[in-house]
Amino acid sequence: MPKLSPKSDQYFFGTWEKQVGEHIQKGEVLFEVESEKVISEVPSEVTGVVAEQRVDEGATVKAGEVVAVVTVAND
Repeated sequence: MPKLSPKSDQYFFGTWEKQVGEHIQKGEVLFEVESEKVISEVPSEVTGVVAEQRVDEGATVKAGEVVAVVTVAND
């Protein structure tokens, strides 16, 4: 979970845009979070396949927490 706000390290986890087993491109939206009444789309940092979702929708997450695992594609 990247730090999205200089004022907060905690976020309300919104929705997953990609599910386990789905392919994702670097820069494509992986999930949404809310902080300070702002909804932010968080993109994938790599291209690959979503292997794990470690956070449930509606949970509170902290900056630096691992929320997903993406298996990197071998190009």
